Amino acid sequence: MASQDWLDKDFYAILGVSSDADAATIKKTYRKLARKLHPDQNAGDTAAEAKFKEIGEAYSVLSDPEQRQQYDQLRAMTRGGARFTAGGGGSAGGFEDIFSGMFSGGNTRTRYSTSNSSANDPDMQDLLASLFGQAGGSYPGGSTYGGYDTFGAPRGPRKGADVQARTNLSFRDAVAGQTVTLEAADGQRITTRIPPGVRDGQKIRLRGKGARGDAGAEPGDLILTVTVEKHPVFGRDGDNLTVDLPVTFPEAALGATVSVPTLDGSPVRVKIAPGTPSGRVLRVKGRGVKRGDKSGDLLAKVQVVVPQRLTDAGREALEAMQADEAGQDPRAELFERARA
Repeated sequence: MASQDWLDKDFYAILGVSSDADAATIKKTYRKLARKLHPDQNAGDTAAEAKFKEIGEAYSVLSDPEQRQQYDQLRAMTRGGARFTAGGGGSAGGFEDIFSGMFSGGNTRTRYSTSNSSANDPDMQDLLASLFGQAGGSYPGGSTYGGYDTFGAPRGPRKGADVQARTNLSFRDAVAGQTVTLEAADGQRITTRIPPGVRDGQKIRLRGKGARGDAGAEPGDLILTVTVEKHPVFGRDGDNLTVDLPVTFPEAALGATVSVPTLDGSPVRVKIAPGTPSGRVLRVKGRGVKRGDKSGDLLAKVQVVVPQRLTDAGREALEAMQADEAGQDPRAELFERARA
């Protein structure tokens, strides 16, 4: 919609909000009206269809901070009694005179002045520059002007704008893939499949699911940002799943075969070699994130559990082991490397 058309429409009144309404109020009001007036809910009602288009135009301007600022500036100038003088200073013209000059394609220069001007009044030159930019380009240096190129050929229909959206997935659903349903601002529902292995913060582009474009133009895209919830047990390293695996001191010292949980709930058995230290990572092939025909691995990090309570027999066994290792300093190599 060209900016000159804004003069004849009160978008705030169309939506039924005040001119100082915040963005959240405007969005909430629009969504309520869109559900009520949507063509799917009012089949054959031409009045409802026309009203639906009106609120759509109003929301497209008022929901965009830059367009809303330009619209408010235009409203402020019409209330302030702006006047324009063409050529060498003939009779004063109205607001339509300046726009007819701008969009006529001629080279007539126009001077303007505003009554009751102050530091707070809109800068008309900046405003007109922004209007030309929005309409398609600058004149005379640009290649387009007011929706037409410099040879008078009409500009093609504009593609719809891209729309941003977010969705939350559980850790398990992100690994396995999930079908989600999104609700647009106008009440339309969009169902899409999230592929397996999606990462936290990843953006997915859904072609043709954005805002509608001009007649004959393609709609925009929906840019969906995925937030993945944390899992209480498993983590992720690329396509590998990670898990901390507690083992007892005897299991780590003497060796053992223990069970490790997997994301699907089934256990797998892994072998702990004798003398395994805390922090060693054991790899279980193919039990990580599957994407296409490839799968990551499950990485189990050994965490040696220190006993909190000892029986008399257990204490005697540890004391005997301590006596057996007397004179051995496990930190000697550490100090040597620190001094090197």
